[in-house]
Amino acid sequence: MVTTTADSIAAHTKYEPVIGLEVHVQLLTATKIFCSCSTRFGAPPNSNVCPVCLGMPGALPVLNKKVVEFATLAAMALQCRINETSIFARKNYFYPDLPKGYQISQYDKPLAEFGFIEISAGKGKKKIGITRVHLEEDAGKSLHEGFPDSDEKTAIDLNRTGVPLIEIVSEPDIATPDEAYEYLTRLKEIILYTGVSDCNMEEGSLRCDANVSVRPRGQKEFGTKAEIKNVNSFRFIREALEYDIRRQIDVLESGGKIPQETRLYNSNEGKTYSMRSKEQAHDYRYFPEPDLLPLVVDETWKSEIARTLPELPEARRARLVKDYGITEYDAQVLTFSKSLADQFEEAAKAAKNPKRVANLVQGELMGRLKAKGIEIEQSPISMKGVAASADLVEGGRISGKMLKDLYDLAFERGKDFPVVYEEEGRPQQSTDTSALEKMIDDVLAANPKQLEQYRAGKTTMLGFFVGQVMKASKGQASPQIVNELLAKKLS
Repeated sequence: MVTTTADSIAAHTKYEPVIGLEVHVQLLTATKIFCSCSTRFGAPPNSNVCPVCLGMPGALPVLNKKVVEFATLAAMALQCRINETSIFARKNYFYPDLPKGYQISQYDKPLAEFGFIEISAGKGKKKIGITRVHLEEDAGKSLHEGFPDSDEKTAIDLNRTGVPLIEIVSEPDIATPDEAYEYLTRLKEIILYTGVSDCNMEEGSLRCDANVSVRPRGQKEFGTKAEIKNVNSFRFIREALEYDIRRQIDVLESGGKIPQETRLYNSNEGKTYSMRSKEQAHDYRYFPEPDLLPLVVDETWKSEIARTLPELPEARRARLVKDYGITEYDAQVLTFSKSLADQFEEAAKAAKNPKRVANLVQGELMGRLKAKGIEIEQSPISMKGVAASADLVEGGRISGKMLKDLYDLAFERGKDFPVVYEEEGRPQQSTDTSALEKMIDDVLAANPKQLEQYRAGKTTMLGFFVGQVMKASKGQASPQIVNELLAKKLS
């Protein structure tokens, strides 16, 4: 039984985890890796299939060029060395959703090797090595549900068979579940920027298996690893790793041995369970795929692919800080997705003060999007709308309160900021000093106690008076002019 006692937690000082991740990413091609069948998700079962992906005798695979280009682009973004020649191999095993009885993959000569991802770790940065990026075809899907008459039947959907994947294998450089989460977050971010995959975990476009072991701190040899499979979110991967590390430590502390096995994570219980033993390594009997020539990505082709490599997240953050004078935190938020970063730059270039645009995106726009449960792409207020509102505030034409009210109206009506601003009659801050002076006189007369406190030395009451005047003006007074007039009156 896994404990959470002080003794168990203290045992962490005696042991250190070693974590490696294997990530499968589906490439965003229209057709499969070795045939012209569609890769569209959600099609009726067994409708996107042909003799090639079904493994019919005599059907020959033909490599999809776009798959190679996407895989190479992803490997470049992950700082990998692209091997000029790589070899496809047959990985032999028998499973109901593998119609050929083997999977075409790459083994000892993969497409790319020796990459890395830099993550935040503690107060600094840490490089997590990438052992390899290789191409392979996906298997089908076994469905164990929808049979009310019997719980023993299984249906097979072979639509996924032959869908193109890259497998990204990390070095065992990950030391904590938090580092694993950070690595996966950065990996997904990089892949999304390249545009080679949508990384949709719900549809199986991104899947991760985690290998975890523990060893006495300082020991060089690895402990016996457990492989945790079929975890469908980064948060659950972190939770599964946290649980299994505690579990393995408890086993060792009680004098037991860790078996080599595959485990599944139950997110409802927060526990991993043994799925099958891996005491004996599976003999996949790899051998070169006889129906495919070696894959050659020469320097000319590599250069053509490299020219399509976009600016990646880390480089873009550094440039946004330099070009627009925003903070590193601003840049981190604004580069969360390529779409958001593109829209911000478009708005920032047109705005008088890019920093104010950044503040409005974070302080006003993102909060409302989160409350509505929608993404930036569905925002009623465009980035051009944000820039327009920033310029109005910058020019003193509307106050912060007026801006908030207009943003609320934009979200209520599902319209962009400039449209709502026009509909509301282009409201502006009041700068009529005579009208404001009368409001100030009325506020001071209505609050003699607070006025007495101010004159007794409690200068913080100035903020109270400003608030009362703003309230009386329904948010349309210029805060700057109100402050100036109040200071003059009170002196």
